[in-house]
Amino acid sequence: MHTRRNFIRHAAGMAGVFFSGALLWTGCGSPQPPAEKKEPAPHQPASCKDLTGVSKEEQEKRQKLGYVEETPIADSKCGNCKLYLPPGEGETCGGCSLFKGPVEENGYCTYYAPLS
Repeated sequence: MHTRRNFIRHAAGMAGVFFSGALLWTGCGSPQPPAEKKEPAPHQPASCKDLTGVSKEEQEKRQKLGYVEETPIADSKCGNCKLYLPPGEGETCGGCSLFKGPVEENGYCTYYAPLS
């Protein structure tokens, strides 16, 4: 015979089973954060002319885009270009969103896009 008392007892038992399963599933405690993997630091060039670690394809791309280390146009330089990536903390050279490798702040390429 189904009574309210049996229903409540059955529901409480099922809740206990569900709760116990949840504890087992989570490992009975707060999860440990995954160990952070430290990536090796990228090659820091001795100067912005050092292309060590830059693939031949990327070096060719730099040439095709007409990158030069010293701008021929006084007001058009990498330092005031939208595509220029300023050097990070402890870095001496910037970068460019078009190609890989170190970029001089006073450099220039044919895709120069002035900051507004």
